[in-house]
Amino acid sequence: MDGIITGEDGIRRCFWAGTDPLYRRYHDVEWGRPVANDTRLFEKLCLEGFQSGLAWITILRKRENFRAAFAGFDIPTVAAFTDADVERLVGDAGIVRHRGKIVSTINNARRALELQAEAGSLAAFIWRFEPDPASRPAIFTMKDIQPKTAESTALSKELRKRGWSFVGPTTVYAFMQAMGLVNDHLEGCDIRDVVETERAAFVRPT
Repeated sequence: MDGIITGEDGIRRCFWAGTDPLYRRYHDVEWGRPVANDTRLFEKLCLEGFQSGLAWITILRKRENFRAAFAGFDIPTVAAFTDADVERLVGDAGIVRHRGKIVSTINNARRALELQAEAGSLAAFIWRFEPDPASRPAIFTMKDIQPKTAESTALSKELRKRGWSFVGPTTVYAFMQAMGLVNDHLEGCDIRDVVETERAAFVRPT
């Protein structure tokens, strides 16, 4: 009932990590660790958009293909993609071949360049939406899991106002969870305290 599973390696993890080694590694070394790198933040926003309607493990298994297809999610490079690139990507069986999401990724790269010019960096803009620690539960349990928050709704609204797409509040909250703006590892998960220590030492971008 507490949402914790113990692997054969003895590590206690959040239930969603399951038994897949790739998913476990993502849970253990990536999810919830604070990120200030614009390329990684952009990649994750894009992949969360591609994940909409699918299981995250599907995207995770294709992540290296996505990186190869989208030039490592280098923002200026993706922003310069043309109609020919769209057709190339629609024909790439290694990724999710959703034309709307592919076009959205290119659009969002162009909007990201504008946001970098406005705020100094994508990271500086995004981290403005980190929730006040006082608003967060002291002990995070299954009952505290939610699909979106006031902060993810606000960030979604600001991104969409600037022309971004596939950045609804639920997609944005999944992004915030993964990039360490919140620590949603469950109480009892062995990774929770590790993430909390990293968040405490993390220098917020300004």
